[in-house]
Amino acid sequence: MSILIGLISLGCAKNRVDSEVLLGQLHQAGYTLTGDINKAEVIIVNTCGFINAAKEESIAAILEAAQYKIIGRCRKLLVAGCLSQRYGNELLQEMPEIDGIMGTGAVPEVVKVLQTIHSGHRPLAVGAPGYIPKRLEARVLTTPSYVAYLKIAEGCDNCCSYCAIPAIRGPYRSRDMDDIVSEAQWLCSSGVKELIVVAQETTRYGRDIYGRYALPELLQRLAAIDECRWVRLMYCYPDSFTDSLIELLATTPKICRYIDLPLQHINNRLLRLMNRRGSKEYIIKLVDKLRKSIPGVTLRTTFIVGFPGETEQEFNELLDFMEQVKFERAGVFAYSPEEGTAAEMLPGRIRDNVVAERVNRAMSLQQRISLSHNLDKVGQELMVLVEGWDDDAKMYWGRTEADAPEIDEKVFFTSRAVVREGDFVQVKVLDAAEYDLSGVRTK
Repeated sequence: MSILIGLISLGCAKNRVDSEVLLGQLHQAGYTLTGDINKAEVIIVNTCGFINAAKEESIAAILEAAQYKIIGRCRKLLVAGCLSQRYGNELLQEMPEIDGIMGTGAVPEVVKVLQTIHSGHRPLAVGAPGYIPKRLEARVLTTPSYVAYLKIAEGCDNCCSYCAIPAIRGPYRSRDMDDIVSEAQWLCSSGVKELIVVAQETTRYGRDIYGRYALPELLQRLAAIDECRWVRLMYCYPDSFTDSLIELLATTPKICRYIDLPLQHINNRLLRLMNRRGSKEYIIKLVDKLRKSIPGVTLRTTFIVGFPGETEQEFNELLDFMEQVKFERAGVFAYSPEEGTAAEMLPGRIRDNVVAERVNRAMSLQQRISLSHNLDKVGQELMVLVEGWDDDAKMYWGRTEADAPEIDEKVFFTSRAVVREGDFVQVKVLDAAEYDLSGVRTK
């Protein structure tokens, strides 16, 4: 089949995996894939609909893709993903540029949906978001060849009051462990060296199908894959962090000593309003336990500021907590009211300028904390996964086990010998900035 397919993927890594499965199915069906949108005869936009900014980005991407019907070769535009799941009818009615809609549960139907579009219809393939891979799906990686995301579950049961994910993605559904391991083996045999484990809540893995927290067992099997060098764990929920998981992180070299632990806030009243499990006291004990049990661990977290009713005192409590714990990595985000969520109905909406000022204060604090951590690394030798060459800096750059791709820090370094993307090298740190390190390759 000579039809050229181009895909624009927005949002999180979990959505990216869906995009790769979509591309894999299309390639398997005989479509030709292109990375040049200007040449694509069919453009698929896999959207995000998590917060208002993401929705706006998705709408902008759809309109931009539609322009290729005028300036490019595009004849058909298919919109998929989270925004389609939430607002499929509205999108189809209000945007004549769109030729078809696919929700999050329709990933296996992409070939059928495109066939319907080519027959002259405008399909609305939005049903219950129940899709979960049952076997090794065809995938076309959009990441560098040495790294891949491994989605181990779909959906969420937490129902945080600010979040629409359960409505978009459905209830929590773990994948079969053998299927996950088979996919990981295939990825690593194809050249992948870093597996990044993702789900809406990775630490809950297995509870629904095995009746227990099965993430430690899964990680052991992933670490046993010969070609795998790093296994990175993302999206951990505080109250499902088990002792066996902590021990595994402390004792298994292939599993990165890196924990992504989204906390959202620390004030107990706000945690209850957010419908977050756990408490300030529990979180402080957990962080202390992680730091003592896993030497050299890097903790990453995210916080929401400006939640309805957040007082200045409660915000300052968050700042005090950040100063006390000194997370190596932290992101701070402004609260976004989401249609259909419980938090949308809460009183005490905070003015945008106040929220923006709080975000700036929190991020300024984290910047100082990050610089302090980085200065402590000057003189150390770190293992670095090479990611490329920076023309501006005239240096190679890469990541350590303390850094996830695209969201964390970079290490810039010089090397007398040529190095390639995907190589692992030792780098001695000679200088540090707030979010980057620089040094020289030693071996």
